[in-house]
Amino acid sequence: MKIERRNVIKAIEEARAHGDISENAEYESAKERQAYIEGRIQELSGILANAEVIPHFTKAPDKIQFGVKVKLLNLDTDEVVIYKIVGPYEADPSSGSISINSPIARALIGKEVGDEVQVKTPSGAKNFEILDIEI
Repeated sequence: MKIERRNVIKAIEEARAHGDISENAEYESAKERQAYIEGRIQELSGILANAEVIPHFTKAPDKIQFGVKVKLLNLDTDEVVIYKIVGPYEADPSSGSISINSPIARALIGKEVGDEVQVKTPSGAKNFEILDIEI
């Protein structure tokens, strides 16, 4: 971001050198890009300021929490799925990483192996049994 910030500042300076900036598309485009970059820097700074280091597990916890892999049996379809509960910026449901803020993760937090959980989703309620908790 800092490199991109420098590039935008240079582009603004170059656009100003072309004269009248009131009708200068390059200048306007560079200013819009600068506003986006500054906003993104503020967003990332806020994320970093509120980040917490989570201790590494030496053994699987008894209850589901952030950072674990959970093996579930979908009681409606008999399909077994495995999810890793991660932060919102790491989530990639297609690879099995779900956000701690997702409906499934929120329903699972604090539960143990053998528990049954109902998750309300936009497509309707889904029922799961917790088969295993791994690190």
